[in-house]
Amino acid sequence: MKTVTAFFRLIRLPNLVFIALTQILFYTCVVYSLHREWVPDFRFSRQEWMLLSLLILASVFIAAAGYIINDYFDRSIDAINKPEKVVIDRTVKRRWAIMWHLVLSAIGLLLSAYVAYRTKTYTIFFANIACVLLLWVYSTTFKKKLLSGNIMIAALTAWVIVVLYFFSGASLLDVKGWNEQSFQFDIRKLFKVTILYAGFAFIVSLIREVVKDLEDMHGDARYHCKTMPIVWGVPATKVFAAVWLVVSMASLAIVQVYAWQSGWWFSALYCIILIIIPMGQVLRLLYKAVTPAHYHHISSYIKWIMLAGILSMIFFRFIHYTS
Repeated sequence: MKTVTAFFRLIRLPNLVFIALTQILFYTCVVYSLHREWVPDFRFSRQEWMLLSLLILASVFIAAAGYIINDYFDRSIDAINKPEKVVIDRTVKRRWAIMWHLVLSAIGLLLSAYVAYRTKTYTIFFANIACVLLLWVYSTTFKKKLLSGNIMIAALTAWVIVVLYFFSGASLLDVKGWNEQSFQFDIRKLFKVTILYAGFAFIVSLIREVVKDLEDMHGDARYHCKTMPIVWGVPATKVFAAVWLVVSMASLAIVQVYAWQSGWWFSALYCIILIIIPMGQVLRLLYKAVTPAHYHHISSYIKWIMLAGILSMIFFRFIHYTS
């Protein structure tokens, strides 16, 4: 039982639930609402449900493999920053960690290949190969570099949503759907919403990664990492995170004005109360933070904001989307 618990901690089970929930809600709420504009009694086919499930599993397996390889290469640093959470070499041996990384990555890519073949959207397969490689390179090299690792993780977080844009039938060159329905939903609306949520995921993830660098600064410095707080200093790093917080809050506020004018007053209130105001609270906490415990609290707070953003997709299930 202890080994099972350690394994779930190693693969960050709550984060994997976040990934699965994000993809489920985006497809069953956002994509569903766009289909329903064309066919009021629209239902997803059994084939579509099956392929969606396989795509979600692929994303979860690849992410789990990424968490394992990150802990594998970060074992020494984690022993300083968070010794109570170290799993590798204590409960899970290093060779088993590598084996699980390879197995989970392989399963994720095989599932991606099958989904890509059935949907004729090969972008999914090649992009997921890139994700596996980037997660390895991030863990070995870019995590210790200035900003590049943060941007890489933020981009991979956004891909969790963008992959569904391609799965829905869109591509860079052709917007014809793969599922051979007798109708075609407005792909421009899907593009707008995809950019909105992927952009939110990117920026919030970037802010959280920077805050985590602040939290882990002492251990990173000991192993000669070149993260932002080490290279730029804590004040400049706080300013960087604060600027992105303000940009996010302002952008979301503009979107909510549009939503309110379109009759989406309840979703606008939801966003203001559960996303924008908590972001303001993060800004306040960030200004006062001085210890790793403070930064850890902020990081956890940001995760709840991300969850609130994910759950906002539910509104698309009940409200007609208009451009």
